[in-house]
Amino acid sequence: MCQDSLDRQVQLILLCQDIRDIIPQGIVVNDHEVLAHPSELPKLSKIININFSLIGKQVGTSSKSNIGKVTNYAIDSSSMFIQKLYVTAPILRNFTGGNLIIDRSQIIEITTKKIIINDLEQRVPVNAAATA
Repeated sequence: MCQDSLDRQVQLILLCQDIRDIIPQGIVVNDHEVLAHPSELPKLSKIININFSLIGKQVGTSSKSNIGKVTNYAIDSSSMFIQKLYVTAPILRNFTGGNLIIDRSQIIEITTKKIIINDLEQRVPVNAAATA
């Protein structure tokens, strides 16, 4: 998001192929001209109009248990795929204050309202070796 001269927010789109590098200060592009207004991308209009956001999305299990909300996520910089979701449990259930880290392989379904993951008890295979 950026602000134009009338102090209203304008949404600009940056395609992943236009990203040259990701550094601690932000994203590096060759030229600011690669930033596009949504009207310049008619083939992506259906996706843009969904206005999907991961932050704040509810996370639940396949057995209908509520896990919490997405508070952050990690992206693989080479593929631009989301690799991990950081989920915070509701305050009443979260006495430790920690986050739950969900790997992309645990995700079953993503809808406009919720992310469904495998039940947490199913994460460790039965034949996994125990560590001391």
